[in-house]
Order: sequence, then structure tokens, then C-alpha cells
Amino acid sequence: MERMTLTLDDLPGDPVEVPYASVTGPEDGPHVTVVAGVHGGEYTGMAALLRLIGTLDTTRLRGRLTVVPVLNQPAFWTRTPFVVPADGQNLNRAFPGDPAGGYTEALAHGLFEAFIRPTDVLLDLHAGDIPEALEPFCLYEESPVEDQARALALAYGTGHVVRQTRAARTVGGSTSAAAADIGVPAITAEIGANGICDAASVAGHHQGVLNVLASLGMLPGDVAVPVPVPVEHEGWVWLRTPVRGFWQAEVAVGADVRAGDLLGVLLDPWGAELHRVVAPADGCPLFLTTSPAVLADGLLLGLART
Repeated sequence: MERMTLTLDDLPGDPVEVPYASVTGPEDGPHVTVVAGVHGGEYTGMAALLRLIGTLDTTRLRGRLTVVPVLNQPAFWTRTPFVVPADGQNLNRAFPGDPAGGYTEALAHGLFEAFIRPTDVLLDLHAGDIPEALEPFCLYEESPVEDQARALALAYGTGHVVRQTRAARTVGGSTSAAAADIGVPAITAEIGANGICDAASVAGHHQGVLNVLASLGMLPGDVAVPVPVPVEHEGWVWLRTPVRGFWQAEVAVGADVRAGDLLGVLLDPWGAELHRVVAPADGCPLFLTTSPAVLADGLLLGLART
């Protein structure tokens, strides 16, 4: 693989250098771009892509592969979860970006034009950030290319797959949503939790990428492994707290939840109950805030509908 660096020096602030690798195989095939590190504390996907760069047998590759291990360089080096430190904005709510906007919007624009617009397929690797537990899942968008995106999600090999509709797009401005909007099949793949770079989650992401490449005919089928049939979800509910409080979850990620079940409580500084959080629908919590410190309107969990 050829190692290169994208330099974004027209941002309204410090320039950013983004290392990436690219290789074109000896036979024709699609162009697949795989990115990680959109959020600075989600390390498992980053480590998986470093492994991919170091171990992939490129002589067996059909088509072109672009690999970006750490997209959000400013957040990675400052150990900042969720947001870009320059302006406190979430990069994964800013795509496709705006060259005339603030720092994060301009950064998103540069990354989108360099890595997302030119590709045929996009895989974006995530995990639970520093204060998040997570059950492995893949997310894809309702779009004219959703059948291709769903196939990518099924091939990746997580236990849950979520389809996000345009009408109820909980996550707007993400890489996968922006890609879908321009006709690029894309998924967000989530494996790992709490900012921990554990070996099993790294291996899960690494194998997921190989599975997708094999499913697209870019690598021989012998690199893939059989995957279980996932639970498929039609959208989800993101639950937030109306009050600041000490968050105590009463449910674990991956649990089977019924409408009306208690999901957790917010306590005041003396341990008295301020607010009870109950499930608004049947579902499965796929991510969950594990930090007790939650401000008003803070995100508590994502409940995938069943």
C-alpha cells in the first residue's frame, strides 16, 4: 500500500494532516474507502485499520482500497470524545460540511471531498466512546442505494443491524448519511466500548472489513468467516434526560426491553430520585452512557426498535 497524507490548510484555524493508505489491485473492481476515528476516543476501528494496512495481501485485491485509520486527528491527539476540540462540534453531525462554515464544518467538507465523494462504497468504523457501553451493530440509511448498504451491513457480521429512515433520521450529518445522500452505499459499523482498545473488538472490526471486501468480490472468499443472521431493527429512539443528575442505568446493552420497562433513574446530589426513564417502545439498547455525570438534555441510551 502507498502511504500518503492529506493536508487541509485552508481551515479557519490550525491545519490538519490526515495520514491514509491506498492500493489498487492487479484486477478491476470497485473503489472502497474504509475510515475510522471520526470520534477521537473510539480506538478499536483505528487499530483494526492499522492491522489491515500491515497484513492485507494486496496481490489478491480486485479494485481500489483507501484506508484512513484516524479521520478526526485533532480529537485523537487531545483524547477528546465525541467532538472536535477547536469548537466543540461533533464531526459526525457536520458532513458533508461547508468550506465557509466553522472549523468542524470546514474540516468535514475537506474530508468529505477527499474520501467520501470519490468512492464507490464507504465503511465507517466506530465504537463506544469513553463514556459509552455498546452492543455491536451496523447502521445504514434509507436511500436509493439502501439495498447495497444493507448487504454491506449483513456481511460485516455484527449481531444487530439498524435501518435509519429519512423521516426519523436520528443521526444527521454522519459520514454514512452524507454518503447515502449522494448515492454511495455506506454503513457505520460499531464494535467496542468505553474507549477500550480490546483485542476481540479490534479483531471483530478487522474481520468485518475482510467480510465486506470478500462479499464485493474484491478479495477471495476464503478471507471471510460465516456470520450469524443479525436482528434487524427499523429505526430507534435516542433517550435524553430532561434534568441534570447522577445517572444510574437499570438495563444493560443487548437486553430485551419492553415498552414501560424501567431503563434507569437520575438522582439529585443526595441520592433522591429526580427522574425515571422508561422505555417508550419495545427494543434493545445498543449503546448506553456509563458515566453517572449527565447534564440536562444529555444522551442516555439508544433503543433500537424491535
